[in-house]
Amino acid sequence: MSIAPAHPDTGPTASARRIGAMVRRYWYLIRGSWPRIAELAYWPTVQMILWGLVSQFFMTHSSWLANAAGALIAGVLLWDIMFRGQIGLSICFFEEMWSRNLGHLFVSPLRPWEMLVALMTMSLIRTLIGAAAAAGMAILLYGFSLFDLGLPLLAFFVGLMLMSWGMGMVVVAMVLRFGLGAESLAWVAIFAFAPISCVYYPVSTLPESIQWLAWSTPAAYVFEGMRAVLIEGVFRWDLFRGALVLDALYVAIGAVVFMWSFKVARRDGRLLQIGE
Repeated sequence: MSIAPAHPDTGPTASARRIGAMVRRYWYLIRGSWPRIAELAYWPTVQMILWGLVSQFFMTHSSWLANAAGALIAGVLLWDIMFRGQIGLSICFFEEMWSRNLGHLFVSPLRPWEMLVALMTMSLIRTLIGAAAAAGMAILLYGFSLFDLGLPLLAFFVGLMLMSWGMGMVVVAMVLRFGLGAESLAWVAIFAFAPISCVYYPVSTLPESIQWLAWSTPAAYVFEGMRAVLIEGVFRWDLFRGALVLDALYVAIGAVVFMWSFKVARRDGRLLQIGE
């Protein structure tokens, strides 16, 4: 009885060849996309900077937490509002890209600015649902209610949502410009602002040479205002005005960048080509 020769597509050698081919495919995807390359080093770097600053602040201000009960939880909850606002706007737009529906939408009378308003509305709805759930858990688990901030909470919410929308529009614009290889920017971009937003520590904790970066973000004004309410019991109108001025700038820049990217994508026919 003769033994049939092994099929060329079976066996360890063939498996190794196919595995190598897939690894090469994914390597080419990374090599050809600068956002993917940047992301590899991004998360460890941001985490190291953020928590290094937190540790440094607590080592030099050990009594701060005792004087500001709930400040860390409030910071986490307010930061989540900005994160959800930005990711909510971006994801709603990405869903149209993943389903290759952009071309169908824009052969209708729908105008780009109308879509932006719809995305902001959905971002607001998603944020309210998620933030309400998180705030409820904080009450149940830690006895801390974010709503104890009173009316200043509304000011903080507005300040963070406007910044998140400005950033979300820029992220969407980058994906329109560079394709879905840049969609990781939706998660990457917001956390780039975490160290200079001073969520868990005052702006004065940062090195003096980069404190101006913090004061160029609306979030830093909001979190400084939050600490003023919790520690001093006062609402800083100057910080609120500063946040609103920068918010207007962020939203304006986001809208301009989005409209430019949309115009280029429509001109080049990419609205019909971008998808999963």
